[in-house]
Amino acid sequence: MAHSLDLDLFTHLQSDFESQQYKILAGLKSISDDFQMNKIYPHLSHLVELYTTLDDILSRLRDLRDEFPKRIKKIDFVNEVIEHEVVFVDGSDLSKVEDLIEWGLPLIKAKIEEGKTIYEFVNDEIKLEEVGIIPNYTDEGYFFVPDNEESKLLLFQYELTVFESSQDRYRSLKTAFLKGLEQDGAYRSPNAIKLNLIDENKDLPNPATFAFNTDLDFPFRETIFPVTKRKLLQQLYE
Repeated sequence: MAHSLDLDLFTHLQSDFESQQYKILAGLKSISDDFQMNKIYPHLSHLVELYTTLDDILSRLRDLRDEFPKRIKKIDFVNEVIEHEVVFVDGSDLSKVEDLIEWGLPLIKAKIEEGKTIYEFVNDEIKLEEVGIIPNYTDEGYFFVPDNEESKLLLFQYELTVFESSQDRYRSLKTAFLKGLEQDGAYRSPNAIKLNLIDENKDLPNPATFAFNTDLDFPFRETIFPVTKRKLLQQLYE
């Protein structure tokens, strides 16, 4: 990516405010260019994470602002109102950081919505089917995904891993590429491919196997594959 969009752009004001805005807009433009080519990863997950972090920082800054000493800014004798302003510590750029984040959050949110629209479209256009009988044990198995840009059917082995933190339980899908089959008009049934894989790998005699189908010729690595993996995770946890 020509212009990276990261947390430091918002929290380290090493140049003037307008210059930081320009860098942020350039980063968003670069992401938008990839979205125009239907490339949504890793941008979409990065934007969601960035938005969440910045929103949290903004909330903390506002809490911090409440704790700073205040001085009287204006006294309105007619309405009997005293306006205060927060006094940030000397040499602090916190107020500028706050302003920059407030300016940037709506732009990031709009870009997230743009990416989600593509994601939802792709998700709807990818169909999943179970190949043969799915066993009770589904933590390991195979799945097949077409790469229509390359006219190939790609075969993968997967392994489901679960790890827990003190707050939550996380699931991830480890995948290993096995091989690509040319889609040259000779139809290979998913069941025949599954049986062939069973012959090749005796460690998985009764594997959970899933076949994905789509007519989309979107970029495989940046879009089709990550959406497929997420769809498979959802399937395994239904």
